[in-house]
Formats: sequence, structure tokens, C-alpha cells
Amino acid sequence: MTIAQTPPAPSEFTVLHLGLGSFHRAHQAVYLQRLIDAGDTRWSISGANIRPDMAEVVAALEAQGGRYTLETVSPAGEYRYEEISAIREVLPWEPSLAKVIARGAAPSTRIVSFTVTEAGYYLDDKGRLDLSFPDLAADVERARRGESGETEGKGVTIYGAVCAILRARKTTNAGPLTLLNCDNLRHNGDRFRAGLLEFIELAGDADLLAWVKANTRCPNAMVDRITPRPPPELRARVKAATGRDDAAAITGESFIQWVIEDDFAAGRPDWGRVGVQLVESVQPYEEAKIRILNATHSCVAWAGTLVGLGFIHEGTHDAAIRKMAYDYVTDDVIPCLTPSPIDLAAYRDVVLDRFGNPAIRDTNQRVAADGFSKIPGFIAPTVRERLAAGQPIESVAMLPALFLAFLQRWHKGALPYAYQDQGMDEAVAHAICDAADPVVALCSDVGLWGDIAGDHRLIDAVRRANERVARFVQAASGHRP
Repeated sequence: MTIAQTPPAPSEFTVLHLGLGSFHRAHQAVYLQRLIDAGDTRWSISGANIRPDMAEVVAALEAQGGRYTLETVSPAGEYRYEEISAIREVLPWEPSLAKVIARGAAPSTRIVSFTVTEAGYYLDDKGRLDLSFPDLAADVERARRGESGETEGKGVTIYGAVCAILRARKTTNAGPLTLLNCDNLRHNGDRFRAGLLEFIELAGDADLLAWVKANTRCPNAMVDRITPRPPPELRARVKAATGRDDAAAITGESFIQWVIEDDFAAGRPDWGRVGVQLVESVQPYEEAKIRILNATHSCVAWAGTLVGLGFIHEGTHDAAIRKMAYDYVTDDVIPCLTPSPIDLAAYRDVVLDRFGNPAIRDTNQRVAADGFSKIPGFIAPTVRERLAAGQPIESVAMLPALFLAFLQRWHKGALPYAYQDQGMDEAVAHAICDAADPVVALCSDVGLWGDIAGDHRLIDAVRRANERVARFVQAASGHRP
């Protein structure tokens, strides 16, 4: 049977989410579904993309009335299937974004949430908007002219979309709004708000700027659930388990976590009732997640790729790769983050168990992406803090060394998959690899390292790590075909 399309009961309030990818549907939508299942039906989600991505998935969701099946798998191999119906409205992409803007400007919409990659913030190393990106500069110019959406079929930036929504909301006097980040950027709410206010200022709309300052909130938040790209066999697996032929099914791990700074402008769902942690400060949670989970994920993906592995779980079960990840957290991250309200050693072990789940089949290709954004966000803070304390950085230095070896494979066209990196200037990346001393070139890149770029202690540690990476790859080549 196909997914049912019976219209659900109308809700009183709406969360408009921008970015209908697998992660949102495996995470934020699931928490709202739990609340609905508990009897609180006051809130629902309207979902949209601001770029012409995932057209087939969005069409399938629209045909299924927003319903889809979530498959979750525990590290012990326990499968669970649940139907998610929290997305009550799917707004297909079109260049003007007219329906998205109208939904965002509706008085019943109290939260606009969004999933953005690190590179999607368009911030330079000082946290300012980087107008060298053509799509961001074009959005600023359109906003100056009072236009919304775009005309070239490429979509808009998150700032352009949200600015258009806020402008319409101010015009119709629709009331305050919370802008909620659902991504991995450190201090995401604060940084997005700074970027948004700068965007509106550049657009020359002083009235809107004053209104946004007075009528919006941007809480910081931390999200966590490993959600790989749905594999081709998922649809058949879901049908065999549930009887539903679901063209928009997704899969993910059983673990889930959401920590939000409790600062909302116009109310929120009662998320605390269903396990969301609503806190005064997200910082210790996001630091643990970004430095332990996210950076370790990249470590495993880069190392696994270098020795011919395709999946994260394969690398996690490789003794040498697991030791790199374990030592990085134990030797360098935990000392930086102590004291913490989190049991960091236990969190490290849980993370490695999650990565080792063979049923997830998360690919190195997905996790290895965007290294030029991940080094400054995930890895450089630990290096900076260890150096400032006069401490060694031997274990954390393995991560940039792995990335350099990975980048050199890309430079030679020798990666087994297409590498995607929104934060990478290809000319700069090739120049690093072509340099007489690639270690010095990598460690001297200000975009990657900020104020510690060129520090001889960083260069020396990465050089030693680079030699260890070469030995690791050579040793692995003797054991794998």
C-alpha cells in the first residue's frame, strides 16, 4: 500500500523549516511527531527548500501529504520503523519563493528553522559576511532593490530568504518570530543573527533592521543524529517491514539529541516533554559535540578513504583508525573541555560505538566533505587552546595531516569519489598541494587557522603527524587489496 494521504487535523501554530533534507526529517520532525503522539497537536511543520535541490524527494513528500517512514537502527542491530506526519505542508521550490515567504509571514508561523552547512553562512574568519561569494553579493543587491527570490534558477542564500520573510512579516504586522538554527556551527544562533543584521544593513533597510532587532530571537542550538543518505535498497526494506511503498523514506541511527537555548520570541512547542534539552547555555554541549563527534567523524572518513574503505563503520572497526580517533579525544579534547557537565570520556565511547554501527552504512564520501570549513570550526579551536596552554598537540595534529593527505589525493584526481567542499577555493587547494612544502602551506593558511596560521609548533606537529599518516597508509596497503 502507498502512504496514506488523509488530511490531518489542522494545527494552531506552524514551524516553517527551510531545508527538507534527511537530517531535518530524522531529527526536528521526529521530536514534533513525539509531541503530537503524546496528544499535543497545536504545532505542525511546513517544509520547503530555498534552492532547487532534491526535486524528486520533495515531489514524493508532496504526493504523500508530507508523510514518510523513518527507519532507525541501534548499534545492536535493532530496526524500528515509524511513520512521521508532523510535516503537514510541503512547499515545492520555485524561483520567486512566493509561497515560502507567504508562509513565513503568516501570523500562525511562530518559528522559522533551517539546516545550513558551515559554508552556507558565508562568514569570513572575523565572523563578517564574505561578499566575494557571488550568490551572497547577488542576494544583497536584490534585497537593496526590494526583490525576493531570484531569477537564475540557483536559489538564494539563507540570509536572502529570511530577509524576504521578515520584510513581508513586518509589512503585514504578523508579529515576532524565532529564527532557529539546526546545524553544527558553533554559536550558530549568535553568528547567524550577526550575519543577518549585517545583510539587512548592507541592503540599506534601516526600518527592517530596527524591526528585526526588536521582534526576533535567534537561540543557539545543538543537534545530533547520524543520518546517512538513504540507500537504494531502503524503499524495498521499508515496504517489506511495513507494507508501505514510501518514495521518501529515510534511515538513521537510534541515538538522537537536541539542546536549545530557551529564548523564543513567540512561543514554542513543549519540546521538553519529549526529550529536548532546553537550557540557559548550549556552549558545553555544542563544544563536546563539535570537537568530539564532528571532528572524530571527519578523522575516520579521511583515514578510511586513504586506505580504500567506503563506510564510516569500516574505519571505526579498523584498530589503527580507531586509535587515532580515541587518542585525539583523550589526549587533546578532553583536557580542553574539562570541567564539563558532560561525562566526556563516556561521550567519546558512545560516539565511537555509534560510528561503528554497520547497519547505518554512512559513507566516507558524505562525512569527508567540506574539510575547508571543518578544520577552522572543528579542529583549530583545540589546537589553539592546547598551544596557548603550552601543551603538546601530537594527537590533534593527526587530523590536519589526514586532511592534507586526502587533499593531495583529490589534487591528483585519485579519490574514489567526487569531493564536495563548499568552503574550498580550488585554486588555493591546488596551490597548497603544489607548494614546495605542502605542510607549511596548509598550516600557514589563515582561512583554516586564523591567528595560529604559520605557528612553528603547529607546522612541526603536523609534519610529524604527516610522517605517521604516510606510515599508516603504507602499512594498510600491505593488508588490503
